[in-house]
Amino acid sequence: MTSLPSTLTTERSLSVFRRIAILIAVAILAAGAYLAYSFFRTPEEASAPIEALPVAVDQSAAESSAPAVNSTPTAMPAGEARQENDPAGAGPIIFEIVQEESEARFLIDEVLRGSDNTVVGSTDQVAGQIAVYPEAPSRSQVGVIQVNARTLATDNNFRNRALKNRILRTNEFEFITFTPTEIRNLPDVVAIGEPISFEIVGDLTVTDVTRPVVFEVTLTPVSRTRLEGMARATVKHADFNLAIPDSPQVDTVADDVILELSFVAVPAG
Repeated sequence: MTSLPSTLTTERSLSVFRRIAILIAVAILAAGAYLAYSFFRTPEEASAPIEALPVAVDQSAAESSAPAVNSTPTAMPAGEARQENDPAGAGPIIFEIVQEESEARFLIDEVLRGSDNTVVGSTDQVAGQIAVYPEAPSRSQVGVIQVNARTLATDNNFRNRALKNRILRTNEFEFITFTPTEIRNLPDVVAIGEPISFEIVGDLTVTDVTRPVVFEVTLTPVSRTRLEGMARATVKHADFNLAIPDSPQVDTVADDVILELSFVAVPAG
């Protein structure tokens, strides 16, 4: 015959176990609800149309930009957009990226349901300025390039929400920025219609992480008032502490992310 104290002890133990099980179940449900909310909530939209930050012109470069040998009409774009305080024409022309004709994008490979797939996310909400010295192209400068991460979109709405809510956290970090620190291999003379290649070294900030990145750039001065180009770099998403959420449909995701900017720039104003 079971004693009363023993029965009470057993009931208390069962009660404790029930409470623990309930707490665990509540915790699991809460975690699941949070994950579902973080995936499916509607991300905030862009706060405003993107605008270029003024390029900080290096005055020492402006003062020392003596005319190059090739000052014929085939030289780097020149003319009406020169700074007003530069009647001699030695200063830069400020070009600005045209959003309607430009696109910032990322590409990352994955294996989706057993098949190779490349995810592409893109936006035209990219802004920046370029200070071009027509008489001394090697002294040209590039300002801060901004991309509104809230406007990035792929071909899948579920992926878009995961990208903005879980990976880039765009409600908190609206902009991705690239701040150039050096331009390498710019030529001394550039001809209209002739493409040139060079590198832009700078600091790329994604969410709250900044890392040095080198973009390979090909640029063509199509005319005196139009530049067309492509900038490309490869980074590792882990370097920016970007965690790719697990998905039952995705087998693997590549470590490398390709960043591209195809752009058109015309004189500001």
